Amino acid sequence: MWTLFMPLLALLAQGDGVSFTPNKELLECASQILYIDQHAYQLPTNYSRNIPPGKNTTVYIGVNVNRVSGVDENREEITLDVFLQVSWEEMRLKVPPGRSYIDLPWEFRQLIWTPDLYIWQLQTMRILSVLQEMASLRLYANRTVSVSIGATITIKCEMDFVLYPLDVQNCAIDFSSYKYTREDVRFEWREVAPWFGLAGEQRREFRLPKYVVTFVTDKSEHSAARLQIKLSRELRGYLLESYLPSSLFVIISWGSFCVIPEIVPGRMVLLVTTLLSLVTMFDTVSTNSPDALELKCIEVWLISCTIFVFLALLEYFVVLFGIRYDKSWSRRRQDLRRAASAAQLAPPIHINHSQRLSTPVSGTPQGGVFSPQLSVEDEGLKQQFSHQTIQRLSSKERRLRRDNKVGCETRTVSKDSPILDTMPGDSSGSFLVRFAAMADRGVMFCGAQHGALDKFALMVFPICFTLFTIIYWTTYLSEAHRAMPD
Repeated sequence: MWTLFMPLLALLAQGDGVSFTPNKELLECASQILYIDQHAYQLPTNYSRNIPPGKNTTVYIGVNVNRVSGVDENREEITLDVFLQVSWEEMRLKVPPGRSYIDLPWEFRQLIWTPDLYIWQLQTMRILSVLQEMASLRLYANRTVSVSIGATITIKCEMDFVLYPLDVQNCAIDFSSYKYTREDVRFEWREVAPWFGLAGEQRREFRLPKYVVTFVTDKSEHSAARLQIKLSRELRGYLLESYLPSSLFVIISWGSFCVIPEIVPGRMVLLVTTLLSLVTMFDTVSTNSPDALELKCIEVWLISCTIFVFLALLEYFVVLFGIRYDKSWSRRRQDLRRAASAAQLAPPIHINHSQRLSTPVSGTPQGGVFSPQLSVEDEGLKQQFSHQTIQRLSSKERRLRRDNKVGCETRTVSKDSPILDTMPGDSSGSFLVRFAAMADRGVMFCGAQHGALDKFALMVFPICFTLFTIIYWTTYLSEAHRAMPD
């Protein structure tokens, strides 16, 4: 088969003034040389593909990103469609006279020295192909060899999602040699002809549904040529899908403070429905968001909103308990008031010592307590009767009456009243009395029919949520700004 192309190749070579000497290495790609450039090319006889062109050879890297195919957050990978161009000076090769460059077959790269290019973060690479592979090998008149490849590459990128969705991911793609030292071969960036889209504008950034992807070449001194990829997340979608609804749920829960506490079904439905909605939203966001070692930024927000709604529900439980305690304590307080009034309003006893054993005692009930009417004054009987009247009060009623002196409803007790004789005077008892009085006053405040606790909560809850919102956004925005590269 080769003998059939020999005369034709020789004739074409003579017509263009290019010498052609077939050798064994070129037999495999002779037909492609004829097809691509209609020229034959002969390597120097002393050429060795295992030796670099010279000491301290510089390899220039150029990358044009055609498209960002996708970002896999769970696997921490980025897929790109790129045009990669690698060039270097090869003084041992030269272009035939009269030509600025020649295109060599792609298989010809196996016959010349090529850099041992290594991409550190590369996962997979596939050369694009339609009718043939999108790869070219070109030799210029200034003895520069250029390799251009159109490929789809998958890059591994280490991502941190603690600030999600305020996070900014920075990925580096390093191009270097895996065999040669920096003194032998070094890689540098070189600007290549930019790729223009259909609109005729150069693509400097790519907008995805969740990210804005920006590419920047790092020209600082590194052991490798580095391409920086910046992934800035689109925050608007998260504000509309998560932050705004959760904030509205918290605000709606404040409406329960305006509902009459006795309307238990309406207020409970409002609070429980809001709480369950926030729990469902948190579960959905946690499932669909990437994993992180700590609580993510959006999870902190949703948990805080859930706590605010839960505290509103807990406040309603306290109100219900206070109302129940208030009603029970009011009945006992009325009984205590009647007993105390009867003891204080009892007239003085007058009895004759000589008629004490023969005179019957008569009287009429007043306020539920029997008040005797005696005509003889006897100090001993007076004290005995006073103690009997006080003993009718249970120990619990005496404590409630004593607490009522410093409680929500203050009463005036006469200095000469026998009730004062039954109060303990030790310090430990006074402390317990004060503590019980404060507890009773707090419960009475919570269960007041005019909604004192609800009014207080309606003022405190919005202030606390506003302060939390300011602290939250200030803290996390500053952390996100600090995480950005200079």
